[in-house]
Amino acid sequence: MATPNLQLMQQARQSLEGKWGLAIGTTLLYTIITGGLQAITGFGFIASLIIGGPMAYGISKFSLLLSRNEEARIEQIFDGFQNFQRNFITYVMVIVYIFLWLLCLIIPGIIAALSYAMTFYILYDNENISPADAIEKSKTMMDGHKLKLFYLSLRFLLWALLCVLTLGLGFLLLLPYIEITLAKFYDDIKGEAVIVDNENKLS
Repeated sequence: MATPNLQLMQQARQSLEGKWGLAIGTTLLYTIITGGLQAITGFGFIASLIIGGPMAYGISKFSLLLSRNEEARIEQIFDGFQNFQRNFITYVMVIVYIFLWLLCLIIPGIIAALSYAMTFYILYDNENISPADAIEKSKTMMDGHKLKLFYLSLRFLLWALLCVLTLGLGFLLLLPYIEITLAKFYDDIKGEAVIVDNENKLS
């Protein structure tokens, strides 16, 4: 049975104890780089598309390591450039798939985004997996969990609205909190997926 969202959030806070400074600095740097490029007129979209995959991989790796109480370092957000092609292709594929579903309606687009949400965590845990297989594995892993992730996202959306009242300063705490909670979410459903897979093999 999947761990309740509130418990995952509590686990995230526990993992962040004594590491808030590192987490804030890392997510702030990530946000400045990715958000700063998007703000550049014209060239910004292309630049953000080029680095989006490697950076998504990097923040996913950092978040997983911190969540698992392993050695997490700020420079890990750039590790995705070591396998640039795979991470870039994966990112473009995810963006294209979500966009195509959005052309249908908003709701199918949201469902697609939820389905692909675990893709970059899977890339980190599976060094030799292809972009298409990582996306497919994320879809399979999210079967039965999309609504749970949607509810978790709504919780953080409410927190985000409160952060606006702090003139944005609250986001310094909220962003790393979100990243580590999502990493906890991934490890939680990953463990459940392994159990289901083993049961299928035995049956």
